[in-house]
Amino acid sequence: MPELKYIERVNTVLKPRAHLNPRIVIDLFAGCGGLALGFEALGFKTIGFEVDKDCCETYKKNLGRECVQSFLNDKSDFPAADVVIGGPPCQPFSLRGKQRGHADERNGFPAFISAVKKVQPKLWIFENVKGLLFKNKEYLNQVIESLKGLGYSVDLHLVNAVDYGVPQNRERIIVIGYQTGEFIFPEKSNVKMTAGDALGKMALAAPRGSRYLTASMDAYIAKYEKASMCRVPRDLHLHLPARTLTCRNLSGATSDMQRIRLPNGKRRRLLSREAARLQSFPDWFEFCGNESSIFNQIGNAVPPLLSYQLAGAVMRYMEMHGDKTVAKSNESDRKWKYAYQQKMILHALTAESGINRSRVYEEV
Repeated sequence: MPELKYIERVNTVLKPRAHLNPRIVIDLFAGCGGLALGFEALGFKTIGFEVDKDCCETYKKNLGRECVQSFLNDKSDFPAADVVIGGPPCQPFSLRGKQRGHADERNGFPAFISAVKKVQPKLWIFENVKGLLFKNKEYLNQVIESLKGLGYSVDLHLVNAVDYGVPQNRERIIVIGYQTGEFIFPEKSNVKMTAGDALGKMALAAPRGSRYLTASMDAYIAKYEKASMCRVPRDLHLHLPARTLTCRNLSGATSDMQRIRLPNGKRRRLLSREAARLQSFPDWFEFCGNESSIFNQIGNAVPPLLSYQLAGAVMRYMEMHGDKTVAKSNESDRKWKYAYQQKMILHALTAESGINRSRVYEEV
């Protein structure tokens, strides 16, 4: 990796690749497509399901794949697929949140379990915050037991994205279920990428539109860091990996906001393109929506470089077990195809007649 600069590697490797007989991957709670990009770069064909409109637009714009805008629950139907992946909403389990867990209406695990039951993929993967290992560990165990009951062996890994080439300390759990044999998890890298590796000269620049910290912000942060006995300021240190990127510290003017200290001593907030690089998105990847939405998409994403290595392990697993076929149709697949066809027909009709399309969609 050192021979090929970080961003050159990301821009070169992380591109969707066509495949004559692609394996189908359902991407649940798909976000902007960070998890899917890693799979697309190795020739898998993804189909996204995501409730947020901007995320769906970003997904389709960059991956060229369908992303169904839908609120997922245990009644949802899905197409046939070889693999199911996803990141059920992490807010119910985050250490920074209220940790309401399974009682939170945003809990996506019932929908994920239902999808696995209906689709019966060869393998499935979900990613989530490490908070699931603490207050919500009992619920995590229930989820895993439910998935085991569907006929899967299950492995759980606590990983740090920095060990897989991402210039950011980002601890997450990766849980993998597979029907037969053994799944070999990707090996850690011996090289740690830094924020400076990712940002290069742009970290010291002051482009138009930069938002600088005010004197009152500096004073507030200093007070916060003193109270929390923070020995080293929580600025972005270019010789180290970045601390975890979140929606909160990217888009909010908070005490732990992501910021860079410039050579002149001023500090400015992180730009969206810088945040995308630290999350291992390639420079060609374009986000849809306003600034707040873009920061949320980046903060919630699975780093594509981590996903790429997971996808490589999935590909090796498939090849090792001689599964060269695309997923077979099932009842859920037939229901999904019918509903999707009806949606496309309504889309065409309402586009011609000027009917309120969003209202029609709600009725489908």
